Amino acid sequence: MLTKLIKASYIQLDIEASSFEEAIELAMSPLVIDEAVTTDYVDKVISILREIGPYIVITKNIAIPHAPSDSGAKKLAIGFTRLKNAIVSGNSANDPVKFLFSLSSPTGDDHLSALSELASLFSDEKFLAFIQDVKKPHDFIDFLENFERSIEND
Repeated sequence: MLTKLIKASYIQLDIEASSFEEAIELAMSPLVIDEAVTTDYVDKVISILREIGPYIVITKNIAIPHAPSDSGAKKLAIGFTRLKNAIVSGNSANDPVKFLFSLSSPTGDDHLSALSELASLFSDEKFLAFIQDVKKPHDFIDFLENFERSIEND
């Protein structure tokens, strides 16, 4: 399913950010450009972050920027951003953040299987090593396609 939600244009490698908020804005920008989310959606992610803290940092080095569906999510999409330099988010258990998987989900339920697949990847040491060094967006997509095929064959 992930390969249906991610496009090469949603994948950004070695992006420079000076703050966690800027990293979120940069990670969400391909989804804004493709009209998967509105700028209001990005603003809501940051607003919630300021209000309740780094809720989107879900495991060591990884954040999933997202907001409620009614905040401007237009289509189901996932992006990937690798920061050039890891950045502190304020989540002491999982800092610093190096990888952001931006998420847009226009309904509350349609992202659950995508999140399930992502969770499987986050516990896969090969994937975690791969995202450290991936060179091209198409290599990232190829990895996901192989991962999905392996799930189907299990």
